[in-house]
Amino acid sequence: MRPLFRVPVLCVVLFVLQMGAGPRAASAEEVALNPNHPETYVVQPGDTLWEIAGRFLRNPWDWNKVWEANPKVSNPNRIYPGDTLRLTYSGGRPRVRAEGGKRVVKLSPRVRVEALEAPVPTIPISVIAPFLSQPYVAQTDDVKRAPYVVGFPDERLAAGVGDSVYVRGIRDPNVTDFQIVRPGQPYEDPDTGEILGYEAAFLADARVERGGDPAKLYLTESAAEVLRDDRLVPAGRKEVLSNFYPMPAPPGMRARIIGVLGGVSQIGQYNIVVLNRGARDGIQEGHVLEGFVGGDERRDRVRAGADNWDWRSESPLTQEFWYGEFRQLGWLENKPSPNDPLPLHADVRRPNSTFVAPYEQAGTLMVFRVFDRVSFALVMRASRAMRVLDTVAAPRS
Repeated sequence: MRPLFRVPVLCVVLFVLQMGAGPRAASAEEVALNPNHPETYVVQPGDTLWEIAGRFLRNPWDWNKVWEANPKVSNPNRIYPGDTLRLTYSGGRPRVRAEGGKRVVKLSPRVRVEALEAPVPTIPISVIAPFLSQPYVAQTDDVKRAPYVVGFPDERLAAGVGDSVYVRGIRDPNVTDFQIVRPGQPYEDPDTGEILGYEAAFLADARVERGGDPAKLYLTESAAEVLRDDRLVPAGRKEVLSNFYPMPAPPGMRARIIGVLGGVSQIGQYNIVVLNRGARDGIQEGHVLEGFVGGDERRDRVRAGADNWDWRSESPLTQEFWYGEFRQLGWLENKPSPNDPLPLHADVRRPNSTFVAPYEQAGTLMVFRVFDRVSFALVMRASRAMRVLDTVAAPRS
């Protein structure tokens, strides 16, 4: 019978959100606690550090201002399911400490150690993982002139993982690994009209099987079917998923949502959006912004009388029957008789009754990938549905 030893692992750990007590760290008295914060919380499987921080604090990115690591632990850089987080006070300032749980480790006769729990991630990495190493944004429209899929060895219309494709235009025989993308629409700055980049949806990873023109490549990984005329770009080095360190974007930073990945129209939690700001504007990975709805001109339906429609009185003799929300202001010429069935030559306009909707806070976003002129952000929280062209800004202090 194989012996089984249960070894309690004591590990008081440090939250991976930007910890450290350097000059950027603010004093703890500036931190606003969540009004419904718990005194203690036991970390659960499936938790993210962002969600845990939000249980204690109004702003999850302020965690570094209240975190207090156990000085007896030499490498406090992880928390695990089962750990207990406790809210205390020191000198009147809130502090949060972690008390290691009793996680079980198996020791076999060959002294092989297996950790049963993985550390809690900062954010749901599985949501953004496909976007960390795949292009998705081309800096110029050169992707439209890149090597392209011209056909398939078999008489088929599409290819998937394990299939082969014929490609024309590969000029460098030393490049053997490619990513196949499908060019999309340009990303345009809604304020200036500047083209900021071009959508390049990732389809598959491919490797050269045989050179030539056309060359033959086989698909090693596939996210979608590959079709004729899809384009190839050299594969970059696969990025290693690392922890993100959420921090508020610089005061005064503003941006607009110019796209959303996944084909949705209403933007909610864990959707990925494209912002019209990038590295050249000072955007960095980990920057947190607040999303707002409003600021647009909307029609005052009450002043315009659009909500006073009485269906019982609708008839061909009323203005509403012919003009709907528009109103007749007069006659341009040839005023017809009251018995004329057609209102010819009428001066009809929509009532000029509008108002500007106030801005309302709608969610919190965190930037996780930055290009030169655009960036990708993950919606961490959404209290209202956002849409393309809505505004994001640095969090209010």
